[in-house]
Amino acid sequence: MTSPAQDPVRVERRRREHERQAVVFGLLVALLAVTGLGALALYTGAIDSPFDQPIHTPGTEEAAEVGPVPCLPAVEGQPDGALPVSYSDVELRVINASTTTGLARAHADVLRDRGFTIALTGDLDHLLPRTELRFGPAGIVAAYTLAGHFPEVRMVLDDREDAVVDLLVGEEYERPLPEEEVPLLADQPLQNAPGCVPAEEITPVPQEFAVGAEPSEEAAAEE
Repeated sequence: MTSPAQDPVRVERRRREHERQAVVFGLLVALLAVTGLGALALYTGAIDSPFDQPIHTPGTEEAAEVGPVPCLPAVEGQPDGALPVSYSDVELRVINASTTTGLARAHADVLRDRGFTIALTGDLDHLLPRTELRFGPAGIVAAYTLAGHFPEVRMVLDDREDAVVDLLVGEEYERPLPEEEVPLLADQPLQNAPGCVPAEEITPVPQEFAVGAEPSEEAAAEE
């Protein structure tokens, strides 16, 4: 007895179904493999999870907390604009506002070597996400002078009355620029920050670190 001949159309249809099933299963296996490798990389720390990064919405909470950057004031005898302050005339307090120990001392050492006057180093009682310069109206030109030594730094006008400038080193800190890359010349006026506002139009924020505060025990040990 011989087997009946199979329908060619039916055979072709089954072949195509098998091919589709093979493609679908292959894609599923590949997807599972990629997902597993990604999970392993996150677990071992080979890559950073996007959910571990802080979410910032520019121009909302942060801007509301610190206000706009003040413009440079007019300086008597400097009709073309305020010139950088002599580094030795910039009285600077370096404050660690991060979880990394030793940052205040490290920044203070670099800036002291460049001629800045370091009044003290210390620790802030809370953390800041980014490095900030905090200063009063009398210290605007000094703050702009110091800001030229950093690739990026937030400038915050507070309610102090003297010209002391605070460098608050935050978690996402930037190291000072190499000295040869600092874009300052003693005889060239400083440039206003983009979008700056005259200081008299800004409501200063409260001072973060009280003038005259003593350095912490750790900071004192560093000295």
